[in-house]
Amino acid sequence: MSRIGKKAVPVPAGVTVNVAGQNVSVKGPKGELKMVLVEHVLAKLENGEVKVDPRDKSKLARSCWGMSRTMIANMIKGVTEGYTRSLEINGVGYRAAAQGKSLQLNLGYSHDVAYPVPEGIEVKTPKPTEIVITGIDKQRVGQVASEIREFRGPEPYKGKGVKYAGERIFRKEGKKK
Repeated sequence: MSRIGKKAVPVPAGVTVNVAGQNVSVKGPKGELKMVLVEHVLAKLENGEVKVDPRDKSKLARSCWGMSRTMIANMIKGVTEGYTRSLEINGVGYRAAAQGKSLQLNLGYSHDVAYPVPEGIEVKTPKPTEIVITGIDKQRVGQVASEIREFRGPEPYKGKGVKYAGERIFRKEGKKK
């Protein structure tokens, strides 16, 4: 039995959840998110809580149970608080600048990298070496952060590149004489 799946997701004040068959929509102060559940689980709204149950006792239904509950909980948290991911840039001359719906990155290449920011995601650069990504969809915020980090991932010898805030880079020792 799924320990996570057993727990009901509480719906806070100011958030409306609509469950119609396999479609779940959550509307809150920051926006609206929709999701279609897999056919192996069943969601219902009762007493101000969303309860997710497996349709049968098959292994596939039980494996989808906890994940579906967590995705609904992430949607509710997203429309109330939102999600934030921070990136740090290390390296001489490496910097970032947010310009409208685009992020300009200078990462040591012969050209600047222009990253178009997707709809529903906000990118800020409080410092030239710091990027803050915010949005209501946890998956999209993480995906954008991953795509930006991919342009120049941190290298193990000097630690230059784009890394997540708080990420520890395993450093290697250089050549010896």
